[in-house]
Amino acid sequence: MSLADLVRPALRRHAMLAGGERVLVGVSGGADSVALLAALVEVAAALRLELHVLHVDHQLRPDSARDGVFVAALGRRLGVPVTVERVDVPPGGSLEAAARGARHAALEAVAARVGATRIALGHTADDQAETVLMRLLEGAGVRGLAAIPPVRGRIIRPLIGTRRGEIEAALRAAGLAWVEDPTNRDPKFLRNRMRHEVLPLLASTYDGDVVPALARVAALAREATDALDELAGRELERLASREADGALTLSVAALRALPAYVAPDVLRQAAARLGGTAPLRAWAHRGLARVTAAPPVRRAFRLGGVVVEVSADRVRLGRGLPSPLARRALSVPARVELPEIRRALEATIVDADSYRIPAGAAVVAFDADLLPSTLVVRSRRRGDRLTAFGGGERRLKSLLITAKVPRWDRARVPLVEAAGTILWVAGLRRSAEAPVTPATRRILQLALLPLPPAR
Repeated sequence: MSLADLVRPALRRHAMLAGGERVLVGVSGGADSVALLAALVEVAAALRLELHVLHVDHQLRPDSARDGVFVAALGRRLGVPVTVERVDVPPGGSLEAAARGARHAALEAVAARVGATRIALGHTADDQAETVLMRLLEGAGVRGLAAIPPVRGRIIRPLIGTRRGEIEAALRAAGLAWVEDPTNRDPKFLRNRMRHEVLPLLASTYDGDVVPALARVAALAREATDALDELAGRELERLASREADGALTLSVAALRALPAYVAPDVLRQAAARLGGTAPLRAWAHRGLARVTAAPPVRRAFRLGGVVVEVSADRVRLGRGLPSPLARRALSVPARVELPEIRRALEATIVDADSYRIPAGAAVVAFDADLLPSTLVVRSRRRGDRLTAFGGGERRLKSLLITAKVPRWDRARVPLVEAAGTILWVAGLRRSAEAPVTPATRRILQLALLPLPPAR
């Protein structure tokens, strides 16, 4: 098997490259990444690829810089430019996870810097089998068992169907050396125990190679998750509404009507569309499932930079909470725009003789001679109360809850105030102040109007 033969099946099967791309190749110096680079060099001319290598030095060994020197020499031999990046791995928690996070951050940063549209990594079928076993022991669901995806965003893994033994044999045949990282045999890392202890034990116990079977589990799980992703994507398009600030809102009742395994994925895709970066680990999935629980989660929570909040029958996902309404003066007559909610408040004076009191909630009328010439438009404050027209005094909070105004919008409902008294909860309820009577001569009409679409 030639080096190019190692990558051709996955490149075709998963449509990893269309041709003409600039590809950043992650090369640690180990056999897998060396073979990946050499294989891509062999197919580069036919696919019109422009290759660039990144070696990430995690500085976890005193002699780690030697690997970078090796990769730089390999790049010169193969005619590929090499960037060596040193990263600091933060202490605490899982060292493997921290190193992986630092490595992927470096890959994304360098890819952006060199203009790479694809990032090629050297994961193999053996890596896939190890990951499936680790996820299985963690109690992962179907998505977790899908393990390492062949393609995710701009990341491609052309060796994902290739065995490590085939890779090393092809390197020897090509006369290419590689470096062995001694930490790859350190038993304190779970992956190393899987590689050197658990998988050989399973192979000897069941008298056969278990890696292909575990890789098939991952492939089948990925088929299931791909189908789930497609279904959840259709439901998201059907159920989601886009707010003026870019947030997405959905009906909790509509989510509950979906199969229990679909609703969390609808929310996960909504978060991803807003730039959420959290992987869907079990804790995140449980958090999303609480949205449709009875009763639903009462407090907002974050998922990879996206705020998720439930109020009444709505769930909102946004990069942050919406900005409250700013305080503004409203002269009479005049108009004031409220860009936070894409609305305007218009105050006009009309003669009472021919005026008909409007029936809609967006327009109200007051006796103009009983009110000051300048009103205030503001958001709610703690302790606000309203003496409602045709009713008694009540807390503004209770009124908003009864009107099913979502929690995140309550600070954005315009309150029109005259000399410290709330006249109108715009669009919802007017107060008993300055009523229109047969003695009224001039009418102050307040209207809540939509702003024209931004150009």
